[in-house]
Amino acid sequence: MKPGIRYRYRPGVYAILARGSNVLLTHQSQPIPELQLPGGGIDPGESAIGALHREVLEETGWRIASPRRMGAYRRFTYMPEYGLWAEKVCHIYSAFPVRRHGPPPESCHTAVWMPIHSAVMELDSEGDRAFMDLYRNRRAIGA
Repeated sequence: MKPGIRYRYRPGVYAILARGSNVLLTHQSQPIPELQLPGGGIDPGESAIGALHREVLEETGWRIASPRRMGAYRRFTYMPEYGLWAEKVCHIYSAFPVRRHGPPPESCHTAVWMPIHSAVMELDSEGDRAFMDLYRNRRAIGA
């Protein structure tokens, strides 16, 4: 958080989507290249689960099943695509990718499959990395 900056509250939902030892991520090429958990903002009047299904489909081209909330973290960041500083409250879910419908409809996103252990190091957001590590550790102990 930077002093003197007014942040706009932006709740969002993001998913850890595992299949075997791999996870489905999204690479956003613009405005700033970033490897991310698929997800995004919750629109006014939209439920968190509805937003999660919509955002994952838009950013990966996949439909998901059985979302389960893991927790949340806050991220203070500048969003150049909206021209604003945001306090993003990122609600993290785990879910299953069940069916690919095609390429991501959002042109600046590419679906990326990666081993879970690599994603822990490669995700650009510190919060995303922390939740991926938590997910990996829970799988290792069978929780």
